[in-house]
Amino acid sequence: MKPHRHRHPLASVKILNGAHELTVHDLKRRDDSFTVQYTITPPLPDAADDTPVLLALEAMDDVGNEYFDWGGAYGAAGDGTHTNGSISARPALAAKACEIRMRLSFLRGGEEHPCHLMLRTSATKP
Repeated sequence: MKPHRHRHPLASVKILNGAHELTVHDLKRRDDSFTVQYTITPPLPDAADDTPVLLALEAMDDVGNEYFDWGGAYGAAGDGTHTNGSISARPALAAKACEIRMRLSFLRGGEEHPCHLMLRTSATKP
């Protein structure tokens, strides 16, 4: 897989009380879903050493369609400088949608830390 550093991120936002930064690198369309690829800096704590952080996604596009979490995964980068992750939602993005507003909820130790992002779907390639 190619590193994402040479491309401009689609969005970036502070998360978990400002302690980390979430950067969205890609929004991939699929026939039945879409996937958001991201990094988190500094990396999230290792679940074996600390309370795991769970992530949930809800979204709505600019034509009124709703999308729901379909799972994801994340893990530390090989060099330990950040966390790489992806999260998917269903159904597939509507062909007429130009923007999607996402609510990512980070759940940690019984606390919910939501963040809101807006992505232009025209930045994707079907």
